[in-house]
Amino acid sequence: MVVGILYTDNLKGFVLAVASSAFIGASFILKKKGLKRSGASGPRAGAGGYRYLLEPLWWIGMITMIVGEIANFIAYIFAPAVLVTPLGALSIIVSAVLAHFILKERLQKMGVLGCVLCIVGSTVIVLHAPEERTPTSVQEIWNLATQPAFLLYTASAFSVVLVLMLYYGPRYGQTNIMIYLGICSIIGSLTT
Repeated sequence: MVVGILYTDNLKGFVLAVASSAFIGASFILKKKGLKRSGASGPRAGAGGYRYLLEPLWWIGMITMIVGEIANFIAYIFAPAVLVTPLGALSIIVSAVLAHFILKERLQKMGVLGCVLCIVGSTVIVLHAPEERTPTSVQEIWNLATQPAFLLYTASAFSVVLVLMLYYGPRYGQTNIMIYLGICSIIGSLTT
């Protein structure tokens, strides 16, 4: 009986995580189309224009992203993070495929390889992940959060993020996306 409930919950979490990836991936395309439309009739967002805020397609993309994020949040209620988190990479694939067909962007060989690696990586992680044990009390969570290894990792992560934000961001952020990707990834590693 318990195994059946766990399977059903994992299936619900899996479906919600995949739906979340579809919504989030589609939202990028909708917002980009909205940005292109608004840029055709005024200053582009990259040049400081705010015309995109009047573009319905951009707002549809924003709402689509919010729906996707809510579905992702709810997926964590039903399934463990080790199942839900890797499925978030599927939004990249959805976005790449839709960009090819809707935006007429050409997917290069390295892009195809990246999509294949996302699928393979997500599959390997989901299939071979260890069983996750859920903490059952606030005391247990506190004990886990105050372990020296976790505290050292947290302090290191915040230190690196501060250096990226205060030193590298202002100097290289406009020309190197790795600065902002690093900040988001490191903070994300603390929240999942």
